[in-house]
Amino acid sequence: MAASSSIEPAGQHAPSGVEPRVSQADRHFSNASRSKRSCGKAADFGILSATLAAACIWCRPVNPWPVSTAPVHCWKTEPTRLRRLRGRQRDKSRQRGGRAELKLPLWGSALSATLLVQVVSSFASAAIPLLGPIFTQRWGLPPESIGYVSAVVSIGICWCLACGGPMLDHHGPVRTLQFGLASIGLGMVFLAQPVAVIGLLGALLVGLGLAPNNPAGSKLLMSAAPARHRNLIFSIRQAGVPLGGAIAGVSVAPAVVALGLAPTIWLIAVIVILSLLAVQPFQKRLDSEKGPMNRAWPRNFLSPSALLRSAKVIRSHPSLPLITGIGVSFSIAQASVQAFTATYLVTQLGKDLTEAGYFVAVLLAGSTVSRIFLGWLADRWGRGLLLLCLLSLGTSAALVLLVWSAAAPSWIVYVSVALVGATSLGWNGIYMAELARLSPPALIGDVTSAANLFGFAGSVCGPLLFALVVRQSGGFDWPYLLVAGQLAACGIFSLSRRGWR
Repeated sequence: MAASSSIEPAGQHAPSGVEPRVSQADRHFSNASRSKRSCGKAADFGILSATLAAACIWCRPVNPWPVSTAPVHCWKTEPTRLRRLRGRQRDKSRQRGGRAELKLPLWGSALSATLLVQVVSSFASAAIPLLGPIFTQRWGLPPESIGYVSAVVSIGICWCLACGGPMLDHHGPVRTLQFGLASIGLGMVFLAQPVAVIGLLGALLVGLGLAPNNPAGSKLLMSAAPARHRNLIFSIRQAGVPLGGAIAGVSVAPAVVALGLAPTIWLIAVIVILSLLAVQPFQKRLDSEKGPMNRAWPRNFLSPSALLRSAKVIRSHPSLPLITGIGVSFSIAQASVQAFTATYLVTQLGKDLTEAGYFVAVLLAGSTVSRIFLGWLADRWGRGLLLLCLLSLGTSAALVLLVWSAAAPSWIVYVSVALVGATSLGWNGIYMAELARLSPPALIGDVTSAANLFGFAGSVCGPLLFALVVRQSGGFDWPYLLVAGQLAACGIFSLSRRGWR
């Protein structure tokens, strides 16, 4: 017993008085010289150097010391503890050398990449309706023609959502997002041209570039986001839409005043291309799991049969048609608000372009805050679909308040604009999370694309009908009230169906 509790310096081999116990451990190592070599390795790597420690707990099982104080004496304990200590020493040496690596969790990388792309693409797209009066004047068109530009952007989005699934599977989400940013940058350059046809082609390219954000982002976040925080994470990503628009609202108009239209558009295009390069470090890690390779995706991108496929995939869950209808109603309201608010403030309320930019910034800032709050509320409440129904009624009331406050003081107009932004633009995160939750795991990208296809069909029809009613009525009051009415009807119908249960 005395021999079993003897203590020896680290790196030296056990004394001869322990021969009986050593013979029992003969299956662990062949002879004493092997023990010396392993102990020498332990000493070389600095394991408890200059200290005393117990003998190896595998060789001396009688009254063993804790593992944390036992040096490596034989081959059985060396592979695990020695490898662990080697890793610790490498980490410490890297930290001392300033080469320590900070690696985000997978959901953090996915959220960072998708949020950056969302902010920048929204910044570029929000500049189009904000510069609407300048574009239409330059092209020799009436002010309400900016609705046609927004409709062309939505056509590009619908086209890509219907036919872009094979591209997403072939290249992966991050690479597809990079293709979208490249299309947005080229489209902004085309919009700067003084010819209306080229400008409309640029609007189409911008729409094609905006489309991958939702299916690619949902595919990334659904696989990486923790389930208990899914609505919040989706809402944070969707908060990039109004955040980018708010940045455009406070920066684009002053840039046009200081630089002119063409340099401002080129500056926006450069920002888009820089963001394309900024997400490249995430590409290898996040695109590791791609869908089926399909080298014929360019031909599928032009296939009209994709529309039928989108209609079929919506039926994969009983609640998907209902939530898709709610998305269409919200899309009509959102597209109309985003396309016409700046023009409405300038032409009917008499605001200048800079002040209209501030109103648009308030509109989008309210949306940014509400998206995060509503995502948190949906996670806590657990009834995202019911929350969407109630939000449609709130949006209807906010639009009525905006029309009523047209002759009110400026601070009331600011409050009503903020409420419109918080309601009509704050629904997207909950909507995307609910689509991903209800979709079969293998069809998340397809269902998101199909639902957004129908939603952006509403985005096409909404501004077109809005512009038509403006021309017939000679003002913006009746179009806003009609948008509010269809939202209220959708909310009441959805509540009566009780699909949220």
